[in-house]
Amino acid sequence: MTVHDIARRLPDIGTLRDHCRAMAMAEAVLNPEAAHRRHHFDARWSDTEELASMDTGSGDDHSIVFSAAGAYLRGFDHESPMSPYVDDRPWPGVLDDVPEVFRPYVTEPAFSDEDGLPCVTACLWRESGDDAWRAGTIEFPEGTDDPDGAGYLFELLVDRSPEAFREFARDYYETPVDLAAVRHVLALRPLTDEVVAALNPEVTLAELADDITGIGYPRG
Repeated sequence: MTVHDIARRLPDIGTLRDHCRAMAMAEAVLNPEAAHRRHHFDARWSDTEELASMDTGSGDDHSIVFSAAGAYLRGFDHESPMSPYVDDRPWPGVLDDVPEVFRPYVTEPAFSDEDGLPCVTACLWRESGDDAWRAGTIEFPEGTDDPDGAGYLFELLVDRSPEAFREFARDYYETPVDLAAVRHVLALRPLTDEVVAALNPEVTLAELADDITGIGYPRG
């Protein structure tokens, strides 16, 4: 699987934004320690932009910038043969076709290393008026089914089912995860004391107030 396969399977921008907010909220309930969560959503990344992000904690991550212009999605798989560290530059084609409106994100410090090298092996974008996601013209290296890491990095963006998120959370946190509560959160329904307790009896709804605001999750 490559970014071209992912582009055909991603939903519209609004649906993807809602799903990212929901995953971030579900993890905020499961794990009060923000630094150790995998999924995050910052509804106030800037005055005009929101940022969804995923970080495995082992060198792989992705980021999605949502703005009036559309959405820009980049990911970095540190074990990919397309790593920019192979030749000290992004793999040919990965960033070459990024539209001008999204070009500032190509060199955004948050998505680059300390020397300014973009940390990217996979990149997609969708302008607000587009009817599909797009990616660059790329000649992928042979010898692997997931050369740019897209299948791994964007797995939960493509499979947005409650079952897929529960499986991730159960494995990541090594704890049982209530499927009905996950369904509630992924549907962006306002949190209740019962849903919070079902996911994590050691946290209360009141204690999640800052996360709810920061994520932009719907309130009751």
